[in-house]
Parts: sequence; structure tokens; C-alpha cells
Amino acid sequence: MTGNIREGIIDVHAHWLPHDLLSLPPGNTFGGMSDRGGKMFLGEVELSFPTKAMTDIATIVADTRQAGIGVRVISAPPFAFPVHEPSRADEYIGSYNDQLAHAVAGSDGMLLGLGLVRLDDADAARREMTRLQGMAGVVGVAVPPVVDGKSFGNGVMRDVLRVAVELDLSVLLHPMQLPRPEWKDHYLVNLIGNPVETTTAAASVLLGGVMEELPDLRICFVHGGGCSPALLGRWTHGWHARPDVRHRSERSPAESFAKLYFDTIVYDPDVLELLVATASADRILCGSDYPFDMAQPDPAGFLLANGIDARTLEANGRAFVGSPSTAQGP
Repeated sequence: MTGNIREGIIDVHAHWLPHDLLSLPPGNTFGGMSDRGGKMFLGEVELSFPTKAMTDIATIVADTRQAGIGVRVISAPPFAFPVHEPSRADEYIGSYNDQLAHAVAGSDGMLLGLGLVRLDDADAARREMTRLQGMAGVVGVAVPPVVDGKSFGNGVMRDVLRVAVELDLSVLLHPMQLPRPEWKDHYLVNLIGNPVETTTAAASVLLGGVMEELPDLRICFVHGGGCSPALLGRWTHGWHARPDVRHRSERSPAESFAKLYFDTIVYDPDVLELLVATASADRILCGSDYPFDMAQPDPAGFLLANGIDARTLEANGRAFVGSPSTAQGP
């Protein structure tokens, strides 16, 4: 539920986690997060940002202003997705969402939030998403694109998308860096793994007929949609050529692609040009991935310097979060 929000470019992709939930959900495979002398660690791995950039709302607000962003939409880091032992994660999810609502309420309109939700139980998801709908400043959910080898084409994960439409909530898909042996070096689990996870979910949504069933779904694929802009022609060819590709969708991937939102964390102007040429102009969203080391260093400046104007970015961001109205902010 948004109401009026501040003017300015909206960064839809940034992360926050309250200090008392750094242990991460039950069953997590990372060993939890921790603050060691003001530095953030994931297990024994030092991350590249100070703890306050992840946990302290005043710091996030100050950094948002410095970046020239009007509104920043915060969500949990992917390590905090409750996917490992979800049946034991209700308390963690509820605590995160309650603290998220409190955090955005105290940000003087500069922050909005995306909550956590279970993806294994449709009834539990509905209950929590109904709670989120009633929280001022919380506009939707952040979810991983792939869980246990499944994506959003069917099952509970598709049910979550149905509930999101019913409750007028936005959905942001964020990869989890799923490990594979061939990605163990050079941070390939992120450099390749993140785009591949996102691409898998985009294909699942497009070829699974999700946008045909749910035309009002507001769903954003981060990191420029991964590889999907470059693969859209291949998917479309396959859809025309093979019955097994198109058996669950009546529209070609290229047609449904126009309904998807994408953030702009692509780093390269040529890749941004491909995204802009492939996606709808009104579905391009500013993203930063704050505060991680893979963040777009100047998210607004990168877009403005490459031909996307501030009014378009603001209008697109407002449409995604479900708040077309404007409010003056200091």
C-alpha cells in the first residue's frame, strides 16, 4: 500500500536487513551474516560494504540522497530468502516484514519496501501477502527466480503471482547465486549464475503463459533480465517451430515480453541499448543493487547519460510500485 510518494527517480532494487535478523532464516546454507568491527560478513566471507549500509535506515537514506535518487525500494538480500526450511521460517518472515514496514514508515517518504513470503505453501503465502497489503509503504514482495529446480510457470510459485495480482502487489525477482561446480572460481556464481537464474524465470513466465493469465501482473526481472533480451529471438523462433515450446502459451514470447518490467543494472551502454530496443519503453526501471559490490555505481547518471530521461524513469517506477500519484517532498 503506497499512497503518495516523493518525486524523483525510483530505484526499485536495493537491499536492507535489520541487525537482529542477520542470522538469516532457518536452514540457510551460508552460515548467517555478522557484523565484525563495522564490516559485514557472510559466513567467513567479508562483503564489500559497511554493516550500516545494509542495516541502518539513516545511512541508506543518506546514500539515497547522495545518489540523486528520489525513492529507493528496499528488499532483503537474497541470502535471506526463506527457501531452505520454509516451514520453520514463519517467525523470521513475520519479523522481517514488520520491521520493514516500520523502517519505511520512518524514512520520511524516501523508502518503500518489498517483503518476504514463503514459496512452498500457497495458503501461508496468501496470509502473509494479505498482511503486507495493509502495511503502508510496503508495495510487494521480493522472491528468488528458481527454487528447488522450479520457477514461476506452475505450482505454488505461480499461485504467489496470482495472489500478487489479486492484492495489487508488485513482484521483484532476485537471483540467489545457486552454486554449480563449474562456477566455483572467479565469482562466476554471480557473474554467470545470477543472469542465468533470472533468464530461466523469464522463460518460465513467458512460455508458461503467465502474462496471458495475469495481464495486470507487475513483475520485474533484475540485472536487465539477465540473458533474456539476447535470447528472445531464439525463444520466439522455437515457439513458432516447436509445439512443445508453445503448448502452454497462446502468444509468442516477443509479444508477452512487452509486459515485463526490467531494471537497468547492466553496466554497459551497448547492453542497455539492447534492453531498450527489446523491452517496452514504459517497463524500464532504475535499479542499483545497493549496497553490494556489483551495484551500478551511478544508477541514475548511467541512464540519463544514455538517453533515458528522468520523467520516464519516475513514471515507470511509479507504475511498477502501484502509485501513479505525486507528492511533494523536501
